[in-house]
Amino acid sequence: MKRPSPSDPRIQRSLEGMLSPEEEQAFQAEVVRDPALRASYVDQLWLHATLRAEADRLPRLLEDLPEAPPARSALFVRLAWAASLAACVALVLVALSRRSDPAGPVVATLARTENATWAGSTLPTAERSELRRGTLSLLQGIATVRFASGAEVTIEAPTTLELLDAMHCRLVEGSVTADVPESAHGFTIDTPDLKVVDLGTRFGVTAGAAGDSHVFVFEGEVTLNKPDGEKLRHLTEGRTFHVNSGMVAPSREPSRLTQEQTPDGWTAIPTSFGRGQDTFVRRGFEKDEGAAPLLMVKHSDLPLSRKNERRAFLTFDLSAVRPREIQNAELVLDPEPSGLGFSAMVPDSHFAVYGVTDETGETWTERELRWETAPAMSDAGLDPALTRRLAEFSIPRGGAGGSLTVRGDALAEFLREDTNGRVTLVLVRETGETDPSGLVHAFASKEHPSARPPTLRIR
Repeated sequence: MKRPSPSDPRIQRSLEGMLSPEEEQAFQAEVVRDPALRASYVDQLWLHATLRAEADRLPRLLEDLPEAPPARSALFVRLAWAASLAACVALVLVALSRRSDPAGPVVATLARTENATWAGSTLPTAERSELRRGTLSLLQGIATVRFASGAEVTIEAPTTLELLDAMHCRLVEGSVTADVPESAHGFTIDTPDLKVVDLGTRFGVTAGAAGDSHVFVFEGEVTLNKPDGEKLRHLTEGRTFHVNSGMVAPSREPSRLTQEQTPDGWTAIPTSFGRGQDTFVRRGFEKDEGAAPLLMVKHSDLPLSRKNERRAFLTFDLSAVRPREIQNAELVLDPEPSGLGFSAMVPDSHFAVYGVTDETGETWTERELRWETAPAMSDAGLDPALTRRLAEFSIPRGGAGGSLTVRGDALAEFLREDTNGRVTLVLVRETGETDPSGLVHAFASKEHPSARPPTLRIR
């Protein structure tokens, strides 16, 4: 595939708001996938933001130039304009060297980063950079911001955080954990539907842009207020609180898609095609997860009474293909933020994909599936006599940074053995954790409003 030019005209059109919603969505997805385009986009974003910020100052350079005497030649005029232009360029370069930090006090420092990829930030993103008021937007990885008050906030991708002052920030969307010393009591994190005020503690906050916030207190205590400042409640160590403003649209069964044939000979079969299904089960819970937009996956090393095990089940309809003719196969998954737990609490996580070999267990339905009734499941987990390990993949702390493609000869061989026109795969996280607030990983289901459903690609 031909890589876009660094001068891709879509960048400027995007910055000027000239792309249609569909074009903008496709362009932003490509920015996330393509490092070269992303770097060019970020550079032009800095320039665009700086010129807007300095718009009022640039004309003054021309106004301050002395008027050329009438007797002077046209050469003098040209030289004056050249000097003015050079001054303007110098001003822009100085502003760019400050990376669009507006005049104002330094409120924080970007203390540490781990596998970090940024896009859309209005603040510097190099380690040890001084940060003024502005926005950090982390696409992948983990980063720690040390505020001048002493509070440390760890950002887990994908997250957008707005720095307001040394005692105040706003979580636009994503997940953060905060470690607040006594010197910074009163440190506040806003979300779209909460104000979290520290009382000397270590806590975590997750938020959706449309309003859906969770607060977890690891140590100490916090006060929760409504956005207008009205006190909501007091939260102490070990407690959690969830508030949903009601702005999130409920999930629903999507329209059934068709399988897609690509020019290179691959056939894409999503879980939303034909008799396809996807859902997850959770140990000890009877909640109906059939219409959930996310497929939750988690493994814990805590005692059985405190385990929070989750498995995802995917069924693909193969009735329109000839299984015995399959040569290659791959599974494509879109990781999504779960809003449950924190990446900082778990190491890089290893996953496995299993195939259910017992075809009689493939009559399950999304709304009726439970841990105890799921295909090839026992109280201890997957029954090795009824499953086969097909592939593995890993997700680093801070996210995968885009879609995951899982390949393996065992996957293609498993599909070739199908006899009833559909196959069921199980997603299992093998990396455990010992912290109750550890991360629940999630992948887009066919009910997700914008992301791609789990897709099986065969050739």
